[in-house]
Amino acid sequence: MSTASVSLDLDNLWAYLKTHGDPAWEGRPSFLPTAVPRLLEVFGEHGLTTTVFVVGADAEREDGARAVADIAAAGHEVANHSYGHEPWLHRYSRVELEAELVRTEDAITATGAPRPTGFRGPGYSVTPTLLGLLAERGYHYDASTLPTWIGPLARAYHNRTAPDGGADDLFGGFGRVRAPNTAYRWRVGPGLVELPVTTMPLLRVPIHGSYLLQLHQVSPRLARGYFRTALRLCRARGVQPSLLLHPTDVLGAAEAPGMEFFPGMAVPGARKVAFLGWVIGALRAHFDVVGTGEHVRRLGAGLRDRDVDLLVRPT
Repeated sequence: MSTASVSLDLDNLWAYLKTHGDPAWEGRPSFLPTAVPRLLEVFGEHGLTTTVFVVGADAEREDGARAVADIAAAGHEVANHSYGHEPWLHRYSRVELEAELVRTEDAITATGAPRPTGFRGPGYSVTPTLLGLLAERGYHYDASTLPTWIGPLARAYHNRTAPDGGADDLFGGFGRVRAPNTAYRWRVGPGLVELPVTTMPLLRVPIHGSYLLQLHQVSPRLARGYFRTALRLCRARGVQPSLLLHPTDVLGAAEAPGMEFFPGMAVPGARKVAFLGWVIGALRAHFDVVGTGEHVRRLGAGLRDRDVDLLVRPT
Protein backbone atom coordinates (compact mmCIF):
# COMPACT_ATOMS: atom_id res chain seq x y z
CA MET A 1 0.00 0.00 0.00
CA SER A 2 1.34 3.47 -0.91
CA THR A 3 2.10 6.04 1.76
CA ALA A 4 0.16 9.22 2.52
CA SER A 5 0.64 11.71 5.32
CA VAL A 6 -1.44 13.95 7.53
CA SER A 7 -0.15 17.10 9.23
CA LEU A 8 -1.70 19.74 11.44
CA ASP A 9 -0.73 23.42 11.53
CA LEU A 10 -1.37 24.38 15.15
CA ASP A 11 -2.35 27.96 14.30
CA ASN A 12 -3.97 29.66 17.28
CA LEU A 13 -6.88 32.11 17.34
CA TRP A 14 -4.62 35.13 17.83
CA ALA A 15 -2.56 34.17 14.76
CA TYR A 16 -5.61 34.10 12.49
CA LEU A 17 -6.81 37.45 13.84
CA LYS A 18 -3.33 38.96 13.41
CA THR A 19 -3.09 37.93 9.76
CA HIS A 20 -6.61 39.22 9.21
CA GLY A 21 -5.72 42.64 10.64
CA ASP A 22 -8.02 42.37 13.66
CA PRO A 23 -6.52 44.31 16.61
CA ALA A 24 -8.10 41.79 19.02
CA TRP A 25 -5.09 39.55 18.32
CA GLU A 26 -2.99 41.62 20.71
CA GLY A 27 -4.84 40.04 23.64
CA ARG A 28 -3.49 36.67 22.40
CA PRO A 29 -6.83 34.80 22.57
CA SER A 30 -6.38 31.04 22.43
CA PHE A 31 -8.52 28.07 21.47
CA LEU A 32 -5.79 25.48 22.06
CA PRO A 33 -7.33 24.09 25.30
CA THR A 34 -10.44 23.18 23.31
CA ALA A 35 -8.96 22.21 19.95
CA VAL A 36 -5.96 20.11 20.93
CA PRO A 37 -7.72 17.51 23.14
CA ARG A 38 -10.42 17.18 20.48
CA LEU A 39 -7.89 16.64 17.70
CA LEU A 40 -5.87 14.16 19.75
CA GLU A 41 -9.06 12.24 20.46
CA VAL A 42 -9.89 12.04 16.74
CA PHE A 43 -6.34 10.93 15.88
CA GLY A 44 -6.39 8.38 18.69
CA GLU A 45 -9.74 6.92 17.62
CA HIS A 46 -8.31 6.33 14.15
CA GLY A 47 -4.90 5.10 15.34
CA LEU A 48 -3.27 7.91 13.40
CA THR A 49 0.21 9.29 14.04
CA THR A 50 0.63 12.76 12.51
CA THR A 51 2.99 15.72 12.41
CA VAL A 52 2.01 18.92 14.22
CA PHE A 53 3.64 22.18 13.08
CA VAL A 54 3.92 24.35 16.19
CA VAL A 55 4.18 28.15 16.48
CA GLY A 56 7.01 29.11 18.83
CA ALA A 57 5.14 31.96 20.52
CA ASP A 58 2.44 29.47 21.52
CA ALA A 59 4.90 26.86 22.75
CA GLU A 60 6.16 29.48 25.22
CA ARG A 61 2.75 30.10 26.79
CA GLU A 62 1.28 27.80 29.42
CA ASP A 63 -1.59 26.34 27.40
CA GLY A 64 0.60 25.99 24.32
CA ALA A 65 3.43 24.26 26.18
CA ARG A 66 0.93 21.84 27.69
CA ALA A 67 -0.54 21.18 24.24
CA VAL A 68 2.89 20.48 22.72
CA ALA A 69 3.80 18.15 25.58
CA ASP A 70 0.51 16.26 25.13
CA ILE A 71 1.04 16.04 21.36
CA ALA A 72 4.55 14.63 21.78
CA ALA A 73 3.41 12.23 24.53
CA ALA A 74 0.78 10.85 22.15
CA GLY A 75 3.56 9.94 19.69
CA HIS A 76 3.08 12.69 17.12
CA GLU A 77 6.02 14.48 15.50
CA VAL A 78 6.42 18.13 16.53
CA ALA A 79 7.73 20.40 13.75
CA ASN A 80 8.53 24.11 13.34
CA HIS A 81 5.88 26.56 12.08
CA SER A 82 7.89 29.76 12.76
CA TYR A 83 7.86 31.85 15.93
CA GLY A 84 5.42 34.66 15.16
CA HIS A 85 3.27 33.02 12.46
CA GLU A 86 3.58 35.88 9.99
CA PRO A 87 2.74 34.70 6.46
CA TRP A 88 5.21 37.10 4.94
CA LEU A 89 8.51 35.40 5.74
CA HIS A 90 9.58 36.31 2.20
CA ARG A 91 10.07 39.87 3.53
CA TYR A 92 12.45 38.72 6.29
CA SER A 93 16.23 39.12 6.33
CA ARG A 94 18.50 36.15 6.94
CA VAL A 95 19.02 37.27 10.54
CA GLU A 96 15.28 37.52 11.14
CA LEU A 97 14.64 34.12 9.58
CA GLU A 98 17.29 32.45 11.71
CA ALA A 99 15.81 34.02 14.83
CA GLU A 100 12.38 32.60 13.88
CA LEU A 101 13.86 29.12 13.60
CA VAL A 102 16.00 29.25 16.73
CA ARG A 103 13.36 30.73 19.03
CA THR A 104 10.84 28.12 17.96
CA GLU A 105 13.34 25.27 18.32
CA ASP A 106 14.13 26.44 21.85
CA ALA A 107 10.45 26.79 22.75
CA ILE A 108 9.64 23.31 21.46
CA THR A 109 12.52 21.57 23.21
CA ALA A 110 11.66 23.40 26.45
CA THR A 111 8.34 21.49 26.47
CA GLY A 112 10.23 18.18 26.39
CA ALA A 113 9.60 17.49 22.70
CA PRO A 114 12.55 16.59 20.41
CA ARG A 115 14.26 19.28 18.37
CA PRO A 116 12.25 19.68 15.14
CA THR A 117 13.57 18.49 11.79
CA GLY A 118 10.61 19.65 9.68
CA PHE A 119 9.40 23.17 8.84
CA ARG A 120 6.35 24.79 7.28
CA GLY A 121 6.12 28.50 6.62
CA PRO A 122 2.87 30.29 7.53
CA GLY A 123 0.85 31.10 4.44
CA TYR A 124 3.13 28.81 2.38
CA SER A 125 5.82 31.48 2.58
CA VAL A 126 9.34 30.29 1.71
CA THR A 127 12.52 31.73 0.16
CA PRO A 128 15.92 30.36 -0.98
CA THR A 129 17.49 32.01 2.08
CA LEU A 130 15.11 30.17 4.38
CA LEU A 131 15.74 26.86 2.63
CA GLY A 132 19.48 27.35 2.98
CA LEU A 133 19.10 28.03 6.70
CA LEU A 134 16.97 24.92 7.16
CA ALA A 135 19.66 22.80 5.49
CA GLU A 136 22.40 24.40 7.61
CA ARG A 137 20.47 23.74 10.80
CA GLY A 138 19.99 20.06 10.02
CA TYR A 139 16.35 20.02 9.01
CA HIS A 140 15.30 17.02 6.95
CA TYR A 141 12.39 18.57 5.10
CA ASP A 142 10.29 21.62 4.32
CA ALA A 143 6.53 21.46 3.68
CA SER A 144 5.78 25.07 2.73
CA THR A 145 4.60 24.84 -0.88
CA LEU A 146 1.00 24.63 -2.11
CA PRO A 147 1.04 23.97 -5.87
CA THR A 148 -2.18 25.65 -6.94
CA TRP A 149 -3.43 28.49 -9.11
CA ILE A 150 -5.91 29.91 -6.58
CA GLY A 151 -3.48 31.99 -4.49
CA PRO A 152 -4.58 35.36 -5.94
CA LEU A 153 -8.24 34.39 -5.44
CA ALA A 154 -7.61 33.41 -1.83
CA ARG A 155 -5.75 36.70 -1.34
CA ALA A 156 -8.62 38.70 -2.83
CA TYR A 157 -11.13 36.97 -0.55
CA HIS A 158 -8.89 37.50 2.48
CA ASN A 159 -8.24 41.16 1.71
CA ARG A 160 -11.90 41.91 1.03
CA THR A 161 -12.80 40.79 4.55
CA ALA A 162 -9.68 42.10 6.36
CA PRO A 163 -10.29 45.23 8.52
CA ASP A 164 -6.96 46.74 7.44
CA GLY A 165 -7.36 45.92 3.74
CA GLY A 166 -4.95 42.99 3.84
CA ALA A 167 -1.68 42.68 1.94
CA ASP A 168 -0.78 42.37 -1.72
CA ASP A 169 1.85 39.62 -1.38
CA LEU A 170 0.09 36.82 0.50
CA PHE A 171 -0.37 33.25 -0.79
CA GLY A 172 1.60 33.63 -4.02
CA GLY A 173 0.53 34.04 -7.64
CA PHE A 174 -1.11 31.98 -10.37
CA GLY A 175 2.33 30.71 -11.38
CA ARG A 176 2.51 28.43 -8.36
CA VAL A 177 0.40 25.97 -10.30
CA ARG A 178 3.63 25.01 -12.10
CA ALA A 179 5.32 23.84 -8.89
CA PRO A 180 5.66 20.06 -8.37
CA ASN A 181 2.81 18.27 -6.63
CA THR A 182 5.09 15.46 -5.45
CA ALA A 183 8.16 15.41 -3.21
CA TYR A 184 11.63 16.37 -4.43
CA ARG A 185 14.99 17.60 -3.11
CA TRP A 186 15.93 21.27 -3.26
CA ARG A 187 19.19 22.13 -4.96
CA VAL A 188 19.15 25.48 -3.12
CA GLY A 189 19.14 23.64 0.25
CA PRO A 190 21.35 20.58 -0.31
CA GLY A 191 19.72 17.41 0.93
CA LEU A 192 16.54 19.19 2.03
CA VAL A 193 13.33 17.49 0.88
CA GLU A 194 10.24 19.45 -0.11
CA LEU A 195 6.95 17.69 0.66
CA PRO A 196 4.22 19.87 -0.91
CA VAL A 197 0.77 20.18 0.58
CA THR A 198 -1.02 18.07 -2.02
CA THR A 199 -3.54 19.61 -4.37
CA MET A 200 -5.88 17.68 -6.65
CA PRO A 201 -3.85 16.23 -9.52
CA LEU A 202 -4.55 17.78 -12.94
CA LEU A 203 -6.98 20.41 -11.59
CA ARG A 204 -4.53 21.71 -8.96
CA VAL A 205 -7.24 22.87 -6.55
CA PRO A 206 -6.72 22.51 -2.78
CA ILE A 207 -7.96 19.45 -0.93
CA HIS A 208 -6.95 20.28 2.63
CA GLY A 209 -9.34 20.52 5.55
CA SER A 210 -10.60 24.10 5.36
CA TYR A 211 -11.41 23.82 1.64
CA LEU A 212 -13.26 20.54 2.18
CA LEU A 213 -15.24 22.15 4.99
CA GLN A 214 -16.17 25.12 2.81
CA LEU A 215 -17.65 22.65 0.34
CA HIS A 216 -19.27 20.75 3.21
CA GLN A 217 -20.94 24.01 4.24
CA VAL A 218 -22.56 24.08 0.81
CA SER A 219 -23.24 20.34 0.56
CA PRO A 220 -21.79 17.43 2.56
CA ARG A 221 -22.35 15.20 -0.46
CA LEU A 222 -20.36 17.59 -2.66
CA ALA A 223 -17.46 17.62 -0.17
CA ARG A 224 -17.31 13.84 0.00
CA GLY A 225 -17.46 13.50 -3.78
CA TYR A 226 -14.74 16.12 -4.21
CA PHE A 227 -12.40 14.31 -1.82
CA ARG A 228 -13.11 10.90 -3.36
CA THR A 229 -12.25 12.37 -6.78
CA ALA A 230 -8.99 13.75 -5.40
CA LEU A 231 -8.02 10.36 -3.98
CA ARG A 232 -8.86 8.59 -7.25
CA LEU A 233 -6.69 11.05 -9.18
CA CYS A 234 -3.85 10.67 -6.68
CA ARG A 235 -3.89 6.90 -7.13
CA ALA A 236 -4.13 7.17 -10.92
CA ARG A 237 -1.27 9.70 -11.14
CA GLY A 238 0.99 8.04 -8.56
CA VAL A 239 0.73 10.95 -6.11
CA GLN A 240 1.27 10.09 -2.45
CA PRO A 241 -0.98 12.71 -0.85
CA SER A 242 0.01 14.90 2.08
CA LEU A 243 -3.15 16.24 3.71
CA LEU A 244 -3.12 19.43 5.80
CA LEU A 245 -5.43 20.11 8.76
CA HIS A 246 -5.97 23.07 11.10
CA PRO A 247 -7.57 23.39 14.56
CA THR A 248 -10.56 25.11 12.94
CA ASP A 249 -11.36 21.76 11.30
CA VAL A 250 -12.90 20.64 14.62
CA LEU A 251 -14.15 23.96 16.04
CA GLY A 252 -17.52 25.66 15.68
CA ALA A 253 -17.89 29.42 15.25
CA ALA A 254 -18.64 30.03 18.94
CA GLU A 255 -15.33 28.34 19.84
CA ALA A 256 -13.34 30.64 17.52
CA PRO A 257 -14.84 34.12 18.04
CA GLY A 258 -13.93 36.66 15.38
CA MET A 259 -13.26 34.02 12.70
CA GLU A 260 -16.55 34.20 10.85
CA PHE A 261 -14.53 35.12 7.75
CA PHE A 262 -12.72 31.77 7.69
CA PRO A 263 -13.87 28.97 5.34
CA GLY A 264 -16.26 26.44 6.82
CA MET A 265 -16.91 28.23 10.11
CA ALA A 266 -20.70 27.91 9.69
CA VAL A 267 -20.38 24.13 10.09
CA PRO A 268 -20.97 23.08 13.74
CA GLY A 269 -18.03 21.58 15.59
CA ALA A 270 -19.64 18.15 16.07
CA ARG A 271 -20.32 17.88 12.34
CA LYS A 272 -16.74 18.89 11.59
CA VAL A 273 -15.41 16.15 13.86
CA ALA A 274 -17.61 13.57 12.17
CA PHE A 275 -16.54 14.75 8.70
CA LEU A 276 -12.86 14.71 9.67
CA GLY A 277 -13.28 11.13 10.80
CA TRP A 278 -14.78 10.28 7.42
CA VAL A 279 -11.88 12.02 5.60
CA ILE A 280 -9.27 10.10 7.59
CA GLY A 281 -11.14 6.84 6.97
CA ALA A 282 -11.34 7.51 3.23
CA LEU A 283 -7.62 8.27 3.10
CA ARG A 284 -6.69 5.19 5.11
CA ALA A 285 -8.79 2.95 2.87
CA HIS A 286 -6.25 3.46 0.08
CA PHE A 287 -3.01 4.59 1.76
CA ASP A 288 -0.82 3.79 4.74
CA VAL A 289 -1.14 7.12 6.57
CA VAL A 290 1.74 8.53 8.64
CA GLY A 291 3.15 11.92 9.65
CA THR A 292 5.15 14.08 7.25
CA GLY A 293 8.53 13.22 8.77
CA GLU A 294 7.92 9.49 8.37
CA HIS A 295 6.54 10.11 4.88
CA VAL A 296 9.79 11.82 3.89
CA ARG A 297 11.85 9.03 5.44
CA ARG A 298 9.99 6.42 3.42
CA LEU A 299 10.50 8.34 0.20
CA GLY A 300 14.23 7.81 0.73
CA ALA A 301 17.03 8.51 -1.69
CA GLY A 302 15.07 8.17 -4.93
CA LEU A 303 13.85 11.78 -5.04
CA ARG A 304 14.89 14.11 -7.84
CA ASP A 305 16.86 17.29 -7.24
CA ARG A 306 14.87 20.25 -8.52
CA ASP A 307 15.37 23.95 -9.16
CA VAL A 308 11.90 25.35 -8.50
CA ASP A 309 10.82 28.97 -8.88
CA LEU A 310 9.39 29.81 -5.46
CA LEU A 311 7.06 32.38 -6.99
CA VAL A 312 6.62 34.31 -3.78
CA ARG A 313 5.28 37.43 -5.52
CA PRO A 314 1.65 37.70 -6.58
CA THR A 315 0.88 37.72 -10.30
